[in-house]
Amino acid sequence: MLEKVTEHIHRLVVRYPFAMQETNCYLIKGERGYTVVDTGAYSEESLGIWQKLLDTGITVEKVVLTHTHEDHLGLAKWFQEEIGIPVYTTELGYMEMKKRRATDAKAKVKQMIQQHGGPYINTNKRDDSFIYDFEPDGFFQKDGYIELGDESYEVIWTPGHAPDHFCFYHRESKVMIAGDHILKEFSPVIGLWSGEESNALHDYFQALEWIQAYPADIALPGHGGLIENVQERVNEIHTSHKKRLEQVLSFVLEESKSVHEVTEEIYGSGQKLYVSQFMATLTRFIYLESIGKVKREETAGIIKFRAL
Repeated sequence: MLEKVTEHIHRLVVRYPFAMQETNCYLIKGERGYTVVDTGAYSEESLGIWQKLLDTGITVEKVVLTHTHEDHLGLAKWFQEEIGIPVYTTELGYMEMKKRRATDAKAKVKQMIQQHGGPYINTNKRDDSFIYDFEPDGFFQKDGYIELGDESYEVIWTPGHAPDHFCFYHRESKVMIAGDHILKEFSPVIGLWSGEESNALHDYFQALEWIQAYPADIALPGHGGLIENVQERVNEIHTSHKKRLEQVLSFVLEESKSVHEVTEEIYGSGQKLYVSQFMATLTRFIYLESIGKVKREETAGIIKFRAL
């Protein structure tokens, strides 16, 4: 079940029948047992994978979260309450958890979508608020260090994909545990999952710059394959976003359009559109607005953007 990545790090691919469908979870070996980084989403399939591994007799010392999206935190409460394993995140992560516990969390996202021309989006109807309803056993600090296994890793705040996203860097081996900050096969979605507007793409670009201060020979992402040419991949992601920004801007050169309209033009109006595609378009418009490339106007309660 475990795939060896380095002498002390193994990968467990946890699968589930929705959204990303699988998450890379990493187990870092130490004298007191393994540190688990991220758990995968909550599902019977995911629970079965972890239970099968635990039944082999391995010892888990603690669970650490790169960020608190459902596909990374999903089984943290189960580890804590059912298995008796402490769970660690950041105070930023805890704030996000409390937002997602709220009964109106998805309503806020839906309202934001409607303001920008929805509501065609296929939002997830599952009530997953319960997975956030627990108290972390402790917090690790931005710009500090954290023990993963027996090694000390630098904690790097990398907002954008999530406001509470963190990477972990081992300077001696040049290993980066990257979460969803850098992915090999596609660019991470930059979204506003709490239903609150912010300039998340600006934050993401800034975090891509910050990460260059930590030269890595290999990055261990939250989904997909391992990344060996880390700096090259960072450059590819940045270039991809720049091209998408140019594309989004091209659709509003002549007239004002809503995020809904532009999302359909990019991804096709005849297919089923998902919230991630809407979010990617919305955060690009907010970024373009922040650098003076577009302005927003409101017509009949719907926000639209037009090039300046």
